[in-house]
Amino acid sequence: MTDPITLALFQNRLDYIARQMGWVMIRTSRSPIFNQSHDFSCFIADKNGNLVSQADGIPIHTGGGGFAIRALLEAFVGEISDGDVFVLNDPYVAGGNHLPDWVIARPVFAESELVAFTCNRAHQSDIGGGAAGTYNSSATEIWHEGLRLPPLRLVEKGQMREDLWQLLILNSRMPHFMDGDLRAMTGSTDIGRQLVVETMERFGLEEGRACFAGVLDHGDTLLREAVEQLPDGVYEGESGLDDDCFEDMELKIRVKVTITGDETVIDFTGTDDQIRGFKNSSVANTYSSVFSALSTFFDPSIPRNEGTFRSVTVIAPEGTLVNARPPAPMTMCTVFPAQQIIHAIWQALGDADPSRACAGWGMNAYPLSSAVGYDGRVSTMYHWAGASGGGAVDGRDGFPQVGPLCAFGALILPNAEMSEQLYPVRVQRQELRTDGAGAGKYRGGSGAHYVADIMFPSEIAFRAEAVKKAWAYGTNGGEIGTTSTVTLTPTGGDTYDAPTYGVMDIEPSRLDVFSGGGGGWGDPLDRDPEWVLRDVCDEIVSVDSARDTYGVILDTTGTAVDAKRTEDQRQALREAREKELVG
Repeated sequence: MTDPITLALFQNRLDYIARQMGWVMIRTSRSPIFNQSHDFSCFIADKNGNLVSQADGIPIHTGGGGFAIRALLEAFVGEISDGDVFVLNDPYVAGGNHLPDWVIARPVFAESELVAFTCNRAHQSDIGGGAAGTYNSSATEIWHEGLRLPPLRLVEKGQMREDLWQLLILNSRMPHFMDGDLRAMTGSTDIGRQLVVETMERFGLEEGRACFAGVLDHGDTLLREAVEQLPDGVYEGESGLDDDCFEDMELKIRVKVTITGDETVIDFTGTDDQIRGFKNSSVANTYSSVFSALSTFFDPSIPRNEGTFRSVTVIAPEGTLVNARPPAPMTMCTVFPAQQIIHAIWQALGDADPSRACAGWGMNAYPLSSAVGYDGRVSTMYHWAGASGGGAVDGRDGFPQVGPLCAFGALILPNAEMSEQLYPVRVQRQELRTDGAGAGKYRGGSGAHYVADIMFPSEIAFRAEAVKKAWAYGTNGGEIGTTSTVTLTPTGGDTYDAPTYGVMDIEPSRLDVFSGGGGGWGDPLDRDPEWVLRDVCDEIVSVDSARDTYGVILDTTGTAVDAKRTEDQRQALREAREKELVG
């Protein structure tokens, strides 16, 4: 058995390699979605397709990475050679999560033996389909969403397959990005390959084999120990969606989490059926969401390799939102329903251990706009500056504004000034909302108010959730976060509410987004009054909300807390609450 110190060194070395691949991708990729926003993830799998390191990037990308490599291994049994590179994306036959996320996988050989795969999963700028920029929110089947790729050999024994390369480039509206980005992806995996080979030479082939197995076993042991600390039982959670992208309807994702000793069963039986729109989840995406929920609930020092989740059984009934049958579309799945899956599991686990409970995150509502840009080429801008606020946890307020929950902060929101140079937009406002956060002892993130003038005629793809109903639940007495709003005002025209989902052509218009706030943790009346004062001064909380929700009254200058009146107000609010409960 390999000793723990050697295993720790080996795991840290693999994690370093994954991060190094990420640094290469940042510096060499062509499109802003990569070199500014980091919408890609690098990971390493062992020779059997088990994820062993996901230290770089976005959890929803990497958690299901093993599905992709196992699909590749099945497709090319006995036909994988040193110098090969593979590409894939399809969620039904290639272990993909959704079509825009292409996986470049490079086998690693040491002493002529296959030992690992270095991989880069990256969200392409455009892959064809019915709308520019990869998010066709009018899609009703997967062929509307873009080019489908089974596992394909892109490079054969070091020689690029130019015919396949040209096929990929030809099927993008942004070939100038696609060509450079694929070269960056293949380059990053080659750097990873070199470093894994160096690692195997340093440790020795036999010891390296043992370490690959040992890090998986170690992850398994640590999660079992953490789960064993929870009381046995069945815990339930639920989250939902506003619509099926075409009609208003409340759709539910339901989960039962059963803890028995050190074993966990995540059962989605009772979840609503798959829908017409593109908010269905692939199996890989659902597993990745489950792993993300568990990883963030338990001790962050537990490794996040695939061995960690051996003790977890996932039941995802076929034909439901969490395991759709073809040809259901699913481009939105990495955001919604991934967030709903994570929310539902967090709620269930929060009942098992309330001290670790995390409040719900606000749901993003910002669209994408595509136009012929200043350089005469098609460009697509993700209006990420309209991202939502995070949920609170014990001891910390929610992140004020952050990318989608599935990224857990790994998706970087670009600067307004850079967006104005790259796209035909002018950002008029990007500030935190007032009274957007769910109140609590630790409040949720506030969300944002984002206003941008789209200066050219554009195609715009809407993808707004939690407009009709807030889903950013509070916990341990905390309150729910706010809904989102999205409006458009054509130049010289009247303001109107944008559709939650759909693709439409617009004339130059002003886009106005209020993004959702995160849920609160704990009783708002237990929040430190000085923190409330700070929030009022920062215009995160209004004076009225400070008084009526937090029970904090400021003095006549508005710059200090009136301690006596605050004490009386809090007492009055508690008494009113008790009377309401009795009534």
